[in-house]
Amino acid sequence: MTTETIAGVSRPVPTDLLIGGKWVAGSGGDRFDVTDPADGTTLCTVADATAADATAAIDAAYAVLPELAAMPPRRRAEILRTAFEVMTERLDDIALLMVRENGKALADAKAEATYAAEFFRWYAEEAVRIDGNYTTAPAGTNKILVTRQPVRVALLITPWNFPAAMATRKWGPAIAAGCPTILKPAAETPLTALLIAEILTDAGLPAGAVNVLPSSKAAPISETALADFRVRKLSFTGSTKVGQGLLKLSADNVVNTSMELGGNAPFLVFADADLDAAVDGAMLAKLRNGGEACTAANRFYVEESIADRFADKLASAMGSMSMGRGDDDGVKLGPLVNEATVDKVDRLVKDAISGGARALVGGKRPDGAGFCYPATVLVDVPEKADCLTEEIFGPVAPIVSFSSEAVRQANDTPYGLVAYLYTGDLGRGLRVSESLECGMVGINRGVISDPAAPFGGMKQSGIGREGAHDGLLEFLETKYVAFTP
Repeated sequence: MTTETIAGVSRPVPTDLLIGGKWVAGSGGDRFDVTDPADGTTLCTVADATAADATAAIDAAYAVLPELAAMPPRRRAEILRTAFEVMTERLDDIALLMVRENGKALADAKAEATYAAEFFRWYAEEAVRIDGNYTTAPAGTNKILVTRQPVRVALLITPWNFPAAMATRKWGPAIAAGCPTILKPAAETPLTALLIAEILTDAGLPAGAVNVLPSSKAAPISETALADFRVRKLSFTGSTKVGQGLLKLSADNVVNTSMELGGNAPFLVFADADLDAAVDGAMLAKLRNGGEACTAANRFYVEESIADRFADKLASAMGSMSMGRGDDDGVKLGPLVNEATVDKVDRLVKDAISGGARALVGGKRPDGAGFCYPATVLVDVPEKADCLTEEIFGPVAPIVSFSSEAVRQANDTPYGLVAYLYTGDLGRGLRVSESLECGMVGINRGVISDPAAPFGGMKQSGIGREGAHDGLLEFLETKYVAFTP
């Protein structure tokens, strides 16, 4: 077992593949670099999984399927509860590890680690609530028995922006349902998933129930797994473009899929809103994880009569965000994950400014090492600016004023993950919520994520739901048995 000592983390972190309960170097023996976004240096190297490793992981998962599926729900619940308790004890380690490999500010990392652990607690409680039904057919001639069974081996693919929460949000319900898993973490942030996998195995999961395949090349892993008929479930969080490709790969074997894809969240502020509360909510919705979130507010539509005041207040708040290494004292805005992300954010800002937008604060890429970009507020943003149609994934807030077209503008996107709205009239808030084409709405709230709530979107933002009881059902098949007593 190869491990790495990471600054600030109390114990060495595993850096090999986890297959069948064993930490292995992988069939190819190759390794790839994990980069520290704060300065661009190499943090460590991690084993690089191949297609052959994917097959080995499927073998291990399939072999343990009967044992895990037959395990008493209470036992699966106890394993998840133990994992929750250990994660809670090691929150500082998990948070610092995310700061090192992802770049997020320490406060964001601690909030994510806490949120991530909650999925293990929630699904520890849900594991014993897998329901069924027993009824008499309307004709009275037979009985109808409905049971739920594990969907079987599941492939989980997670993104780099929330390396802890996106893993536990999938592992929790899969384990509760009795499904063995193969997790492919993002190449940028594999260490957090490896650490949590170690916690799960130590909590008592049988060998093969959790397999982790870091890889610098995602395609061979997903293509191999989805071509293997033993893999019956795919749960993916990432971009819509990649999700579309995975859906095509899943079609041949008719794999059960859950997709949490891209977003383009509108943030609506009506004239009767509490302006200070709206700004506070905007800061949460925009700058959580430095804007690198599918739920991040991407477009701000503010009623004309208050647009200037809102913009000035938001610019003042965002201008106070100190930028730097995530765990340095006073830093509230860490670096973005890599250079490509900074390049994209910079391109979107330059495009808006070239079209007539003005930056009230920020708007210029800083010099020096690392992948930082300052908190930026743009006003007078042209209707055709790329930042209104593309997912920014950075700390940039483009503001557009409206008079009567807010809902139309909010819905004018192929995405439909989440929307936010601020108003002093709850009736209006509920009416607008019903009109918005998205899976989640925050009324006078800048954060909507909760393990007990169904998370997911409409249109090109995804298929299915994570969290809540709905998330457990994503890993269960419904079986109907007809019989005459």
